[in-house]
Parts: sequence; C-alpha cells; structure tokens
Amino acid sequence: MIELVLFDCDGVLIDSEWISARVFAESLAEIGVDLTPRQVVAEFVGLDNASILAKVERDHGIALPQEFDGRAAERLSAAFEAELRPLPGAIDALDGLHCAYCVASNSGHKRLRHTLRVAGLLDRFDGRIFSSEDVARGKPAPDLFLHAAATFGRDPSECIVIEDSITGVTAARAANMRVIGFCGAGHIVPGHDARLRAAGAETIITDFSELLPLLKALHAV
Repeated sequence: MIELVLFDCDGVLIDSEWISARVFAESLAEIGVDLTPRQVVAEFVGLDNASILAKVERDHGIALPQEFDGRAAERLSAAFEAELRPLPGAIDALDGLHCAYCVASNSGHKRLRHTLRVAGLLDRFDGRIFSSEDVARGKPAPDLFLHAAATFGRDPSECIVIEDSITGVTAARAANMRVIGFCGAGHIVPGHDARLRAAGAETIITDFSELLPLLKALHAV
C-alpha cells in the first residue's frame, strides 16, 4: 500500500518549465549564448541550478558574469508572477488523495515557495517541501526522495513518485520507489513518454484526471 506520494514541482504540479526555458534563453542571449527555449528544455530540465550554470560554462567555454544568476532569477520571478498556473486538475487530485503527499524538487526552497505561492498551492504543501538544498546530492541521485520518505517515516516501498524528467525518474528508481511519468505540461515533446518509460517509469499520464484512477488500479491507494 502506498502511504506517500512525492510530486516533482516544475512540469508536474505547475506548468513552469516552458516559462523558465524562455526566460533563461533570453538571459543567455544577453551575454551572447544563443539557445532556443526548446534547446534549454532539452539540455537542462531536471537539473539543479548549480548544475545548469556549470553546464553552460562548460559547454560554451565561458565564465558567467557574477550578476547573471541574480538577474535571471529576478526576470524569472516577474514572469512567474504574471504567467504561472497550476496544471489543470492538480488541486482536485491533491484533494482526492487519501494518503500523505509532499513536493520534492531540485529547485531551491526560495524558488519552490515562490512558485507554489503564485500557483495557489503553498497552503497544501507548507511544511512538506523538500529541496535538493536539503541533501548532499540532488536528482538523479536518490538522496532527496529518500530524505523525504524518512521524514515521513516511510519505507521506499510505501512511496510513489510523479515525475516529468529523466533525471527525476532515474532518482526515483535509484531510491527503489515506484514512479509514474507525467507528460501533461507545455514543455513536453513527442517521444518523451517513451524516454520516461526507458528510464524506469512504470506508466505515463498526461492529465491529472488520470492520477487517482491509476493509483487505485495500481493498488497504490
């Protein structure tokens, strides 16, 4: 029996990945790095912020200006305030769960609280927000999911993860947790469902209306 559902945030609870990709591409363009939002999604979705910045520097042979990260974060915050919304059906799905749930994300706590607040979800997750800042290694390592499960006093066998990224699915499987792939956000490209399955997702959903019936079918709740 599943006793804990662990949700990724960006691209699962909140349709934020495409906004993030567009804003990051704009910020990169200002310093001469030419990537489209689609390329940003392909290269960086699922990574924590430090890994993203390091990858940009490594792949493009540059040292990012000291002020780059702060300016990009300010631009993203403004875009989120104007555009951010929860995925359709997310609130109903959360309210329909009959077990504990939490959010476990590679984003930092400050950004997580901001995005959840803007999307109207913070009250449902306050006190059960887990960030890669809490552990030595973020996804794709299992540390974050294991930390969240331990906080709730649950064994990995009692947990199921909802993830949109290869990085997240890999982390869930490394933690010996079941994982459902989510392909309902705006950044998803054709074939992503197959890639999530190949990484270890046992099934795929594209809409939150599918979640509760699926959990029952999997004998998870």
